[in-house]
Amino acid sequence: MKAIQLLGPTKLELTEVDTPVVGEHEVLLRVLAAGVCQTDVHMRRTTEAWIPAGTILGHETAGEIVEVGAGVRGWEAGTSAAVYPVWSCGTCSACTAGRQNACRRTGNRMFPAATPGVSVNGGMAEYMVVPAAALVGIADLDPAVAATLTDAALTPYHSVRETAHLLTPGSIAVVIGAGGLGRMAIQILRAITAARIVVLDVRDDALDAVRSEVDAALHSADPTVAEQVLSRTGGYGAEVVLDLVGTDSTLALATGIVAPYGAVRAIGLTEGHFTFETSQGAMSLPWGASLTRPYSGTKADLVEVVALAASGHLRPQVQTFPLDQGLLALDELEAGRLTGRGVLLPEQN
Repeated sequence: MKAIQLLGPTKLELTEVDTPVVGEHEVLLRVLAAGVCQTDVHMRRTTEAWIPAGTILGHETAGEIVEVGAGVRGWEAGTSAAVYPVWSCGTCSACTAGRQNACRRTGNRMFPAATPGVSVNGGMAEYMVVPAAALVGIADLDPAVAATLTDAALTPYHSVRETAHLLTPGSIAVVIGAGGLGRMAIQILRAITAARIVVLDVRDDALDAVRSEVDAALHSADPTVAEQVLSRTGGYGAEVVLDLVGTDSTLALATGIVAPYGAVRAIGLTEGHFTFETSQGAMSLPWGASLTRPYSGTKADLVEVVALAASGHLRPQVQTFPLDQGLLALDELEAGRLTGRGVLLPEQN
């Protein structure tokens, strides 16, 4: 079968590999759609060998079950499903409490659970073996849409749900970055909270694309942007700030506009840095405010995200490519030329 493999640092290629063999408690999925993400761009460019050589990329996947392994219950061939991207142990205290994204049995507190397309083979291929426990049914949902939900919607949804107690009527949520994740964050905030939404971006076209969906769209390169946000809150700050970029400058902006006991969620992974001080004279965060780096979401979060999409509350914008053009899709994403979320469709080859 065709697959996009990382053969070594910076060596990403379209290859021919054997179709994987289904094992116990697994299913063989015919991949219908695989999302393209900035994480894939980063893995392609890094010179560090932290990804196993030969790994098939793709952590956003939807497909059709074609074979069911021994011990699988509740799934059958012909069923369409999305792949939850956190392949946790399922039995530790975190997993049994429904916090699979905090699985305790990863071998290192800095490591997440097995992740398709990162530490195990993912969905940028014609077929993929998936633990049955990682499946979420999508019924008649477009697989290209469903694939993007597993990361581009799941991650912001988890952050919004975890901070929903702060997003009461009259509160303000700020979204930094109006790209694929940002547009999903805006739609999620609209669907499940009563917060007023302010979006910040350096691109005029990105702001124009979401202007009708938010309460304010501000240019983040404007040197007065922090004051503009604070003025909308009487100087108090925003209850929740979602930083979907993650650079030094966006982290500084996020922490500079968050309210006391508010929350900053640093979702974007662009190697930004933040310095935390405990001095009362030089505080980088107001009293009680939190800054965390969330990882993915729970499986329950993904079930809820799929339901939101099925009901029309989430409408990802996708740009599709055949699997053969997967490297081109990554080039387009890296260059900032994609419209919406890039998705590979193996069946178009």
